[in-house]
Amino acid sequence: MVTPRELKAELDDGSPIQLVDVRNPLEWDLCHISGAHLIPEKQLSSRITELDPGLRTVVCCRTGIRSARALGVFRRAGFKDVRNLLGGIHAWADDVDPEVPKY
Repeated sequence: MVTPRELKAELDDGSPIQLVDVRNPLEWDLCHISGAHLIPEKQLSSRITELDPGLRTVVCCRTGIRSARALGVFRRAGFKDVRNLLGGIHAWADDVDPEVPKY
């Protein structure tokens, strides 16, 4: 897992991170973290080849539940450095960017 503040620090440092949001498109339209790549959880298995298994990957969703489930898909696909955003985009709004709406 990675906390929102840890992720923000890594992004600010320019660390090569692949941020994957597994929410649905309607949720994405409400808010998302800049630079994230949207792949809804139900499409993840069929679209995992769009991602680079060699990059550090952080998976997020609304509260961290769907992204925690998605970690298994990533690991089965050979991703070695994959982490869940603790608390999801709600925690990001609380700890990093209060402008991000919570729904």
